[in-house]
Amino acid sequence: MLDDYGLVEGCRRQDRSVQRQLYERFAGKLFVICKRYTKDVEEAEDVLQDAFVKIFQHIGSFRFECPLEAWLKRVVINTALKQIRQQKPWEQTTDIADMAPFIGQADESLPSLNYQFLLQLVQELPPGCRAVFNLYAIEGYNHLEIAEMLSISEGTSKSQYARARQLLQQKLQKEYKLPSGGMPPLRNESV
Repeated sequence: MLDDYGLVEGCRRQDRSVQRQLYERFAGKLFVICKRYTKDVEEAEDVLQDAFVKIFQHIGSFRFECPLEAWLKRVVINTALKQIRQQKPWEQTTDIADMAPFIGQADESLPSLNYQFLLQLVQELPPGCRAVFNLYAIEGYNHLEIAEMLSISEGTSKSQYARARQLLQQKLQKEYKLPSGGMPPLRNESV
């Protein structure tokens, strides 16, 4: 089995067997990321396929300034975000100030939730909310960075995140009969 350097060099030579090794080693992890940004498995498969096409086309630009897996993850996220931007999910948004009365900050903790259920809840979010939620709550970007990545305003990013939290809160309250009043913070940072 080749190390990361061997995989990159083999892919640069367009060696099909090495490309297959790279795919087999990382496709599973990258597919999980795709599923977080898409509404269903078929869309996630499309994003993964598009991402691997880009990976193989641009592997020559990889300079080992970061781990190979981090670079691959960035390509996958950017591919998913490009698809989301083309759908223009931000056109029907409100400003974060308009959402303030609906955003709770309760302290109650959530019951133990399984990953597949949480993934399903995130996948059910509208595309704009889903993208911002993933970038902010899971990937750790701030709203200014998200705004730049998605070519939206910082306020739109905050609004989409607030809306995602609100929708997730409603679904969790319905499923787990939680008291109303909000969801606990997902990060140690305010919206």
